[in-house]
Amino acid sequence: MVNDPVGDFIIRLKNAGMVGKKSVSIPYSKLKHAIAETLIESGFIESAEKRGKKVKKTLDITLKYDARGEHSIQGVQRVSKPGRRLYRGVAEIFPVKFGRGKRILSTPAGVLTGEVAREKNVGGEELFIIW
Repeated sequence: MVNDPVGDFIIRLKNAGMVGKKSVSIPYSKLKHAIAETLIESGFIESAEKRGKKVKKTLDITLKYDARGEHSIQGVQRVSKPGRRLYRGVAEIFPVKFGRGKRILSTPAGVLTGEVAREKNVGGEELFIIW
């Protein structure tokens, strides 16, 4: 049993990219699917597709590589953890890695990147930083 499903999700993506896999399959949840959709819009993964029925649902994610064969996810850092939740207001959302990275937040408006959250003027739980 996994105590931190979001942490497990991002580490699976990073590790699969480091060994050069084309896709990775993870257990499905609505939160993971929303995070995957946000990562697609940000350009870190190619696609995410839900497969299976009822309890055996999985989320199949196709990873993205550049022309040199390097994985688009260079690193991730989990910010809000199950033992310590961290929330950010709009004024506390800053760019990551001089604009090369993204800050992923869970807000009342859904799972958003830091830039979109600032545009919509909403804060929320800072899930992780990806670059």
